[in-house]
Amino acid sequence: MLNKQCISKPLLLKKVKITDNFWKKEMELVRKEVIPYQWEALNDRVEGAAPSFCMRNYKRAGEIKEQKKVLGSEYKQEEYPLDTFETLPDESHQLDGCFYGFVFQDSDFSKWIEAVAYSLSQYPDKQLEQIADEAIDIVCKAQREDGYLDTYYLINNEDYIFTNLRDLHELYCFGHLVEAAVAYYEATGKDKLLQAAKKFALFIEKHIGIEEGKKHGYPGHEIAEMALMTLYQLEGDKRFLKLAKYFVDERGKKPYYFDVERGEICKEGEEKYHYHQAHRPVREQNEAVGHAVRGVYLYSGMADVARETEDEELFLACERLWNSIVNEKMYITGGIGATHLGEAFSFPYDLPNDTAYAETCASIGLVFFARRMLEAKIDSQYSDVMELALYNGVLSGMALDGKSFFYVNPLEVVPEACYKDERKHHVKPIRQKWFGCACCPPNLARLISSISRYAFTENEQGLYIHLYIGGELTAVAGKEEKHISIQSKFPWDGLVDIEVKEDITSPYTIAFRIPSWCNTYSISGIDSSQVTIKDGYGYITKEWKARECITLDFKMEPTIIIANEKVREDIGKVAIKRGPIVYCMEQADNGNNLHLIQIDTTKPLQWKEKELLGEKFVEIKGEGVKTIIEDAKQSSLYRTYESRKKEATTITFVPYYMWNNRGEGEMSVWVREL
Repeated sequence: MLNKQCISKPLLLKKVKITDNFWKKEMELVRKEVIPYQWEALNDRVEGAAPSFCMRNYKRAGEIKEQKKVLGSEYKQEEYPLDTFETLPDESHQLDGCFYGFVFQDSDFSKWIEAVAYSLSQYPDKQLEQIADEAIDIVCKAQREDGYLDTYYLINNEDYIFTNLRDLHELYCFGHLVEAAVAYYEATGKDKLLQAAKKFALFIEKHIGIEEGKKHGYPGHEIAEMALMTLYQLEGDKRFLKLAKYFVDERGKKPYYFDVERGEICKEGEEKYHYHQAHRPVREQNEAVGHAVRGVYLYSGMADVARETEDEELFLACERLWNSIVNEKMYITGGIGATHLGEAFSFPYDLPNDTAYAETCASIGLVFFARRMLEAKIDSQYSDVMELALYNGVLSGMALDGKSFFYVNPLEVVPEACYKDERKHHVKPIRQKWFGCACCPPNLARLISSISRYAFTENEQGLYIHLYIGGELTAVAGKEEKHISIQSKFPWDGLVDIEVKEDITSPYTIAFRIPSWCNTYSISGIDSSQVTIKDGYGYITKEWKARECITLDFKMEPTIIIANEKVREDIGKVAIKRGPIVYCMEQADNGNNLHLIQIDTTKPLQWKEKELLGEKFVEIKGEGVKTIIEDAKQSSLYRTYESRKKEATTITFVPYYMWNNRGEGEMSVWVREL
């Protein structure tokens, strides 16, 4: 149930200074390595990486705009085909004047700018800001006077604007532009990109909506919904709220708009467009289906609209969809989207390990959804999943040096199969420098750079701590700003200190999550009778004295996890988890043929601190056996049953997000039990 008093919002990035040993390192990696690298990639200057064409397209669109100004009515735009999702140069690699790359290539700029903005909020950098300003100038020069801004149509053929909302991603690119513009404005105070985004939003509002004479459409690839809510929260302009709500409410109604724009007719009783989550109105959807990234982006927007409009029915739909994901369709790593066919959710409990898609962007989208559910309702089920996805399904998408990336995050890899089995060609045994469809790397950068938005929220009652990330916070207590310090040893140790730096003379609440993985914890520095437990959070409401400190100690022990019996792929197998971290076996530690290893679950697991490529982590070891392979030349493919020969072995487990940083090799999260 929605409760207005429980609604909270993230602290502004400028109000949080991250000091956390773990996440500060990740943020520094993004700032020093990923952001500069991605700028080179967006300008097609990374040798051996797939070209982006992103900034080239913006420059080309700007050139066309200037030519129109000079030539006026004499200008005749060359028209290019609009029937392809991706345009690449011919074999000679010579570029002509058309749009190149994927139809959504504009969004790569926006995600990069968003990451830059978040980084500047923490680390002012005049040189980086100047590069960003110059990039924004290039983008804004491409915008039409009426506000329209999408280089695919600006370059190829403007007559087809808003004629293919299902496939051609105008509203998706718009959504990312808005998110970037708001972030850059909040970081720098500069509003050039924000004004461009607002103009584009008002152009859309003029042409799409419920009113007579407008197109009654909605995005094929969702994100505009939550972007419009971001813009509304900044500007307070109810036109943006109205448009976001319209996109949510109109989706899935019959006749299907995607049929209307194609001149098609839906048969009586037929449901279509599951891939786009448009098969039925969102309030009637009970199961997460279709393209996983699109799904969680939509659900995030739904949660935003439900919270802002106090729409109980819509929020209940969000809860049903959340339950569908986390109780039936989510990997132990927080990965979602089990099949590469449509990058989509599969049917309940279908979670194959070796063909898993689990796109990095999908886990990032799940984090977006979780935070928005938390903003509406403080419940640890949301923050537990947010933590799980962040430390596992998200971080696995980037190498420890920040210079290569996974698009797909499988839970089991045999390199030979990736190369020779067409069913597994989407699974890469090593991280890639870049992708033609490069949504994941900049998405990673913007999430990591804004990690405090997911760790802490606040309202008039107090502060809510969802993730244990060290930082110096400036929170609002009553009408005054107060400083609160958090020190955390997560994810390797469960010790957390929360210190109130100044007197707070009126009742103020500090609420902290009790992780579901923790069976034993202690609270010191305060009388335990002052702590109220509700929905997985501990609440302390009191007047605070300066330097008052609470110490939380969440005991972290290695835990053996089993999957629901309906998950066929994991029957007879277990996984290892410690705190928020999921573990895996790698060939580098355990040799090849990981499928022959069995763990003795009756033996205690041991752990110790180690270091890899400058990254400190906790390694776990267990005892088990490994089947001995008979001489293949003497052993037939099938034979009469006999007890297999086995030898004792020590099994080494490393954090899943760290796999594939020591070269190519086998990997498996799940291990057979003895």
